[in-house]
Amino acid sequence: MGEKPFSLLLVDDSRSTAAKLERSLASPEYAPRVVPPGPEVPRLALDVDLVLLCLEPAREPSSDAELALLRRLMDVEGPGRGAPVIVIAPAEARTLRLGALRLGVEVVAEPWDDDELRARMQLAFSAHQVLNTLASQVSELQKLSVLDSLTLLHNHRYFQERLREEFRAAQRYDDALAVILVDLDHFKEINGRYGHSVGDDVLRQVARVLQQSVRETDIVARYGGEEFAVLLPRTPLTGAITVAERMGKELGTLRVGPDSTLRVTASLGISGFPHRTVLSSDQLLLTADEALYRAKREGRNRICLHSPVPLLSSAQRA
Repeated sequence: MGEKPFSLLLVDDSRSTAAKLERSLASPEYAPRVVPPGPEVPRLALDVDLVLLCLEPAREPSSDAELALLRRLMDVEGPGRGAPVIVIAPAEARTLRLGALRLGVEVVAEPWDDDELRARMQLAFSAHQVLNTLASQVSELQKLSVLDSLTLLHNHRYFQERLREEFRAAQRYDDALAVILVDLDHFKEINGRYGHSVGDDVLRQVARVLQQSVRETDIVARYGGEEFAVLLPRTPLTGAITVAERMGKELGTLRVGPDSTLRVTASLGISGFPHRTVLSSDQLLLTADEALYRAKREGRNRICLHSPVPLLSSAQRA
């Protein structure tokens, strides 16, 4: 259990069982704290290694009232939350002990054997640690499944899912939503002249610049190859233009390559909702893509805005 004392929360209304437990566990190895059952117990369980919940059957065979606190404790449990629970109940309280077992906790019958109690405590704690480790690993795998391994930005699939979600929300609440597509200019020439390792470094540095240019609530993704996508919830076109110009300015300061003299430029296409030609998330993305290709056709290193008429927004950058 380690050099640090093993912290215990002994929950007992009468304190009689808790007093016996304190005597059984009288050792520098344990640091018990006795509290009565109450609404604060789940919160206190966040800061201990293990909870020993002493249950006394008030109305055997009915155990609903006695198990209510246990259910609240089980609701708290999860990765990094709560602590494992062991129920202490009289040997004759069969219904109560079965109810606790059905909730998935370890049960020790009173009177108990001290060595068996310690063994069950160790087992419950170890099993809880294993479950927490597995849950953390699953969480990490889920995180990795939506990230691009090179840039550590979100990947294409995650962007598409969030685009659909945010578009539905924008429609429902009459909010603005904007998309910026960013495509690096002449990237294949960088790969051909300097090699893929330099090209990968360019992608990583561009990803960092794009991520630093947006809010925490915005989504930046590697859309494919040298193309990136930026989703801006609750952002009108004017706000998206400001973000795009900031990205272009920051990209203009990048110097990459073996001697840090290689400049990076990009073409950007912007589209937004609400707009009379944008009725779905697919159309929002398509119109941003059309604006991006117009920026490419018009000479690259510029920003183009989706519009049904060819007005403004080709913002040339030096």
